[in-house]
Amino acid sequence: MGAELLGPEQAQPDDVVLAWEGRDVIAVRLPQLSDSLDHILAAMARRHGMPLADLDRKAKQSVVRTLEARGAFSVRHGVETVAGALGVSRFTVYNYLNRELSPKGE
Repeated sequence: MGAELLGPEQAQPDDVVLAWEGRDVIAVRLPQLSDSLDHILAAMARRHGMPLADLDRKAKQSVVRTLEARGAFSVRHGVETVAGALGVSRFTVYNYLNRELSPKGE
């Protein structure tokens, strides 16, 4: 997910310091949520074997469902970031999201 490993002496208050047998051995700096979204999108493109913008509509809808489950749209500018990666408008992403939330047959 893009975490950075540092020496424990470089740890800042938000970093996670890991200890072994009572001694600090490494610090882990977790990325900002927006950076994590970029990593998730890149991983999804690798999994599909092509840029997300090249996927068909059904596959793009599946990507949006997966990203929704992972909380991607709680990140500031998440919809815009995903729309750009998918090569669609924000409106289209919202339609994909609303389609998942509406009862069947509507």
